[in-house]
Amino acid sequence: MNKLILAALALGLFTMNPGGVQAKLTKEEHKAAKQSIDADYKNAKASCDRLAGNAKDICMAEAKGKRKVARAELDVRDNDTTKSRQSLRNAQADAAYEVAKERCDDKGGNEKDVCLKEAKAERTAAKADAKVDRKAAEARGDANKQVSKARGKEAERVSEARKDAAEDRREADYAVAKERCDKFSGEARNQCLNEANARYGKR
Repeated sequence: MNKLILAALALGLFTMNPGGVQAKLTKEEHKAAKQSIDADYKNAKASCDRLAGNAKDICMAEAKGKRKVARAELDVRDNDTTKSRQSLRNAQADAAYEVAKERCDDKGGNEKDVCLKEAKAERTAAKADAKVDRKAAEARGDANKQVSKARGKEAERVSEARKDAAEDRREADYAVAKERCDKFSGEARNQCLNEANARYGKR
């Protein structure tokens, strides 16, 4: 589990495991659940309004994130598919990222720039993992229908998804490495960039 997910868990942004959803709601229950989500957000927003500056921004990001995740969870309850579960995990990653981004505002200069790049890299990794898991789940579903024929296809699709995810992570990590070089100048900065380029296979 990556750092962004752990941070979100600590903030209480995640309230449900996408792999262990509850029974589908009735129309009345769905309406009540949606009203409850909106009420919780309204109460959280009211609490945030008593704050000021970046503390208020962080509070609002947390409140909006919880509402976004709760709505995604509700969608999974209504239509539990690999796509809706991926959407839930994406919502979790986005919510955690928005909070992390606001927390970066407490920093300054290159430290803030690196903080933002790291937060973005964590979100990229979380979404990449969600995509891999969706592809793997879909491939397993296909395999259940045509076991012998689908096994090779499952491995190929998962391998392709992992390759894409690895590339996404690599690009995000490269962006962080380049950002770290901004604290240097002149030859030191050039050397830092050259090292980053060599490490990540860039020219």
